[in-house]
Amino acid sequence: MNFIRIGDKLISREKISDAINKVLELRYRGLSQQDVADRLHLDRSFISRLESLGEVRKGGTIALVGFPVLNKDEILSLANEEGVDFTFLMTEKERRDFIERPSGLELFNQVMEMVGRVRQYDIVIVLGSDKRVALIQALLDREVISVEIGKSPIEEDKFVDPGHLRGLIHSLRREP
Repeated sequence: MNFIRIGDKLISREKISDAINKVLELRYRGLSQQDVADRLHLDRSFISRLESLGEVRKGGTIALVGFPVLNKDEILSLANEEGVDFTFLMTEKERRDFIERPSGLELFNQVMEMVGRVRQYDIVIVLGSDKRVALIQALLDREVISVEIGKSPIEEDKFVDPGHLRGLIHSLRREP
């Protein structure tokens, strides 16, 4: 073990490293800062400061929204690798389940909540049909980058070119 003495305290660097790795893994899995803090008996502000300390990129935030995506897992992985801040992708089956499951009021509330959430990001990349892309552009007052994956109505999953999407994300990340 690698120790360092600070006054009367003997500090384990490995223990600190393990704790940081646990925090980051839980945040990566989608837990909120408060949930992680509660689980690991830490202050939420510590987790926030830790994330700020490790932040590599400053600047515009990016959200990626799309459906129906055939290679959803591949695109989710790509978005994670590229540091996309928020991703919401669905297959056709997931989209059908999403709209058929709740009542009309519940569906409306879920859609409005999603619109509110996506509006928090500076740039929104939308993968969808020509009509869905136009609708989302009208709903958001953010920069919307559209990637049409088919003509409406799309009734089956569509392949999204990962190379094209990666290039698009890289072009959005470039400093002016």
